[in-house]
Amino acid sequence: MMIGDVVGPAGVACVKKMLPRFKRENQIDFVVANGENSAQGNGILPQSADALWDAGCDVLTTGNHALRRREIFPYLESHDWVLRPANYHPDAPGRGFTILDRPPYQVLVINLQGTVYLDSLRCPFQTADEILRQSNTRFCLVDFHAEATSEKLCMGYYLDGRVSLVAGTHTHVPTADARILPGGTGYITDLGMCGGQNSVLGVKKELALHRMRTHLPTRFENDPEAIVINALVAEIDDKSGKTTKMTRVDLGNL
Repeated sequence: MMIGDVVGPAGVACVKKMLPRFKRENQIDFVVANGENSAQGNGILPQSADALWDAGCDVLTTGNHALRRREIFPYLESHDWVLRPANYHPDAPGRGFTILDRPPYQVLVINLQGTVYLDSLRCPFQTADEILRQSNTRFCLVDFHAEATSEKLCMGYYLDGRVSLVAGTHTHVPTADARILPGGTGYITDLGMCGGQNSVLGVKKELALHRMRTHLPTRFENDPEAIVINALVAEIDDKSGKTTKMTRVDLGNL
């Protein structure tokens, strides 16, 4: 299971409330969630990471807000299940991929950030190649945190047949294109978010609207109401590591 950007304490609370039962009832083996907005405002803090781990997330990925809070720097160094994009500068704290043992499986999770309309980073395609060359795990999940749909689609096709699943994050809006690519890699352009259904990308709509209309500085606040979890559940073949079935999931106050 891969969960879209978890927004604020209310998003974290929703995951804590709903994920354990959903995992149990659907026999979910492994959960990846994007936690880069799980702190109040944005960014990720040790407290929000711990809460998502306690809820049943195996790996937390991030994106352009990964290093927004300095408090997370030591945590990234000491917790190999919390990732920042692998194509960050080598001096950045933490790591961009991890291999976790979940007997009888070993799962490689790669976190990448796009460069179209975002910060100028190392090439995410080249970075993916470098990581895959040093790993021979059968199961590989990729969170590609990117703005442009075209860049996400290119990454999906680029990795098709080489990884199990490529899921886009960042836009907080779920896309309707979940599918299995010709080489057997599962793909979706964006998972969506775990945030307020009646918000603007998890932000209180009146604040986002004020900013959009006036272009004046506006202090954003997360919307704590009517939280919905946007996620994807994929079935992956034990022998080939390829995706055989995909289902988009929306949990919460629908």
